[in-house]
Amino acid sequence: MTPTATAGLPIREYILVGLVSAALTFLLTALVRRFAIRVGAVAVPRKRDVHVIPIPRMGGLAMYFGVAGGMAMAHQLPVLRRAFEYSYDPVAVLVGGAVIVLIGALDDRFEIDAWTKLAGQVMCAGILVLFGLQWVSFWVPWGGDSDALGQVLIFDSNQGGLLVVLLVVVMVNAMNFVDGLDGLAAGLGLIAAAATAAFSLGLLSSSGGDVGAYPPALIAATLAGACLGFLPHNFQPAKIFMGDSGSMMIGLMLAAASTSASGRIQYTLFDATDVVALLSPLFVVAAVLFLPLLDLVMAVVRRTRRGESPFAADKMHLHHRLLEIGHSQRRAVLLIYLWAGLLAFGAVAVTLFDTAAVFWITCAGLLVAALVSIVPRLRSRNQQGAS
Repeated sequence: MTPTATAGLPIREYILVGLVSAALTFLLTALVRRFAIRVGAVAVPRKRDVHVIPIPRMGGLAMYFGVAGGMAMAHQLPVLRRAFEYSYDPVAVLVGGAVIVLIGALDDRFEIDAWTKLAGQVMCAGILVLFGLQWVSFWVPWGGDSDALGQVLIFDSNQGGLLVVLLVVVMVNAMNFVDGLDGLAAGLGLIAAAATAAFSLGLLSSSGGDVGAYPPALIAATLAGACLGFLPHNFQPAKIFMGDSGSMMIGLMLAAASTSASGRIQYTLFDATDVVALLSPLFVVAAVLFLPLLDLVMAVVRRTRRGESPFAADKMHLHHRLLEIGHSQRRAVLLIYLWAGLLAFGAVAVTLFDTAAVFWITCAGLLVAALVSIVPRLRSRNQQGAS
């Protein structure tokens, strides 16, 4: 039987941990920037790049130490220590994160080939699995009986492990692909992590303090803090890039937090006929990861149709298309933030508040975002028609 905690939600403790991660990341980024310049980890502008001057990268090192510092603080707080006492998930993220940051840092300096990085990503996913971080069950809306809608699929260790490896590899590369404008990957990581933390706290509340909900909230809170602390250095005009060391760490931690939160849910907590509640883990994971995954899928399809490698670089990502429409770098980044925030927090709100109200509010927000996104194109067409 899974232990439960009777105290109220430790929201203040999670905020404190996130702020510690943010402060450490903010302070360490300046040191990492100097280190990156000294070792030659500098992004020289290429044809597909948006920046026009050499900028140091390897910011993921500062983000990782921020995450580690936040988790060290959590371990000293009696309430959040439960995340370590009943689960190895935080330790798995620290170990797997250290390895993937090291791989990314080597790529930031020496530019490792894509297949070697892929092997490293699989190895890091395997580290998570070895520590027990994997999918255990998942609800599907088919195969149920007359008393229940759908059925819960139970995974064995091999199936659950393979699912984690797949999710990690996809998410790591999705965040890597989307890291093309100043502040974009850090902002998306912050939004996704904050939404995952909110969902985990909702699970903690609905389960009556089930300690199984502590690790995903901790992973997400420390990641959100690291992204927040890095943004002042990375928002346009960026002083440093996070590089592969940062984008791959964000992908790994988002996959780990999503698995820890959604992969072990006790579906007995939900009404067997409540479709929204039963689908809530899928809603949240899909919404949080939607934009990076959409960009990844479009890139893979686009490149394979041209007979190129899926890892071949081009200048046709979502952020590039917004720039072509006529948005500035900052406006394009803020628009993607808006889309991601509406999708991620809309999905989380469905699990916490009235479904109909959340649906209409989210739809209204998405409509506004769509209109704002196409304004430059409409304006240019009007100007062409007037001339």
